[in-house]
Amino acid sequence: MNTLHIKKGDTVVILSGNEKGKSGKVTHVFPKLGLVTVEGVGMRTKHQRPRKSGQRGQIVQKQHPISASKVAKKK
Repeated sequence: MNTLHIKKGDTVVILSGNEKGKSGKVTHVFPKLGLVTVEGVGMRTKHQRPRKSGQRGQIVQKQHPISASKVAKKK
């Protein structure tokens, strides 16, 4: 069983990457993959095409997990 130094509900700061210096609350933890999801960090944009006639296409923002090694607990 894998363990992480980060738990759900912790406030963390991002150590590296495009969003370095940002902080947020951990919403999900994936210990087997070594990933965490942080509020407002790791947002990805997806352009969704219309599926039915008459439906409009849209731009959807999804939250993606980041590596647990790139975050540290905020003091």
